[in-house]
Amino acid sequence: WGEPSFTFRCGCKWCIQAESGSGKSSLLHFIFGLRTDYRGEILFDGTNVRTLSVAQWCDIRTRHIAVLPQDMGLFPELTVAQNIELKNNRTHHKTPQEINRLLERVGLADKRDAAAGKLSIGQMQRVALVRTVCQPFDFIFLDEPVSHLDARNNQIVADIIGEEAARQGAGVVATSVGNHLLLDGAQFISL
Repeated sequence: WGEPSFTFRCGCKWCIQAESGSGKSSLLHFIFGLRTDYRGEILFDGTNVRTLSVAQWCDIRTRHIAVLPQDMGLFPELTVAQNIELKNNRTHHKTPQEINRLLERVGLADKRDAAAGKLSIGQMQRVALVRTVCQPFDFIFLDEPVSHLDARNNQIVADIIGEEAARQGAGVVATSVGNHLLLDGAQFISL
């Protein structure tokens, strides 16, 4: 057995399933440059990510790789709209009308002005998803994005992710411990 090896290409759809504590979140942190305590190499467009400058990482994180972390990264004291605007004001990727339509689709249009910290975990996951797609990307990495969603909301989120990825020709990689993203055409990998 050697070290695990993955190649993520634009247009891929992968669902990685593994037990809790098996390294799914760590893998995404390594790919996004948040952690460097790994062996081997991670290449982005043929460049070893360990050699990237801060400016290069900022560009990659703003224009090439979108990440929805397991902890969602929402600011609890800010409203739903403010949490989304933090990203969209940097990228200018979505119009206010597009954001409103996304909030309607995920059933949270009436929560626009609610503090994120007052929402349920499932509602927070949907807000974080809307925020995540407010940028251009070649890849979107989602760490247990639907762990607290029922099948109906899971399908809505999966449809949004699938549509955004198709529109941008992007790859999708989602992790799960059981409740996997209902993404059409996804390949499943068990670790």
